[in-house]
Amino acid sequence: MEPVNERELVERCRRGDEGAFEELVDGYKNLVFALIARTVQDRSRAEDLAQDVFLRIHRGLPYFRGEARLSTWIYRIVANVCIQERGHASADAMISLDDTRATVPTPSGADRQFGDLELRDRLEKAIAQLPAQQRFLVAAHYLQGVRYEDLAEALRMPLGTVKTHLFRAKQQLRRLLEP
Repeated sequence: MEPVNERELVERCRRGDEGAFEELVDGYKNLVFALIARTVQDRSRAEDLAQDVFLRIHRGLPYFRGEARLSTWIYRIVANVCIQERGHASADAMISLDDTRATVPTPSGADRQFGDLELRDRLEKAIAQLPAQQRFLVAAHYLQGVRYEDLAEALRMPLGTVKTHLFRAKQQLRRLLEP
């Protein structure tokens, strides 16, 4: 969404134009749900959290100053919701890696499907052991393709800190996945 359109959309929402808010939801619902679904395994819980995000957006629009892009502000809200959920989640909650863009080579032949399933399961369990903020960063950057700069702005962190957290998350995942 272009910045001019974002500002206009936000202003229309502030004036109480429900059509504008529906437009905002339509524009961001896939991103919001994808980020949450990769942090929370239970689909119905992810749907509830996505609704919570949009409720927070609706309530927060009057206070949105427009200093950051709308998408950056929304990432921040999603991050906060995911981190709060992680604090309430049970120990077996895991990131869902369905439809990820990353492919990992596995043995060919009849064992390939089993190898894929086993690797995915191991990776999900390893990611579930990461701290909440690292889980969110991994889901956002590696699974959704959100840029470092956008994450830094959304989380109000220096760019180097975001990169450091992602580097440490990768190191931790390597340790957890070692045989």
